[in-house]
Amino acid sequence: QVQLVESGGGLVQAGGSLRLSCAASGTIFSINTMGWYRQAPGKQRELVATITSGGSTNYADSAKGRFTISRDNAKKTVYLQMNSLKPEDTAVYYCLHWAPRYWGQGTQVTVSS
Repeated sequence: QVQLVESGGGLVQAGGSLRLSCAASGTIFSINTMGWYRQAPGKQRELVATITSGGSTNYADSAKGRFTISRDNAKKTVYLQMNSLKPEDTAVYYCLHWAPRYWGQGTQVTVSS
């Protein structure tokens, strides 16, 4: 069974940075697409970014130019570097293992104005 453990969330002021990590186990990580999603209070879960096994990336418009998704296959870990954070980035951020589909438990990111 795939397990995903996220870390790195927290409270940061607007304009600051955070780096989220998601460590995977129970999977052939290197061949899997991984992603980050987020869910703000009262809103649906939405895509932030994905990265394929070959390193191709895809970003939501809200993340382009500020966030960077990356992966370390040796460590079975995917990262989300978030810069120039805004209050509207406040949400629970979830790691996604694409196939089979598994979600992490989520990590809270709060950006104060």
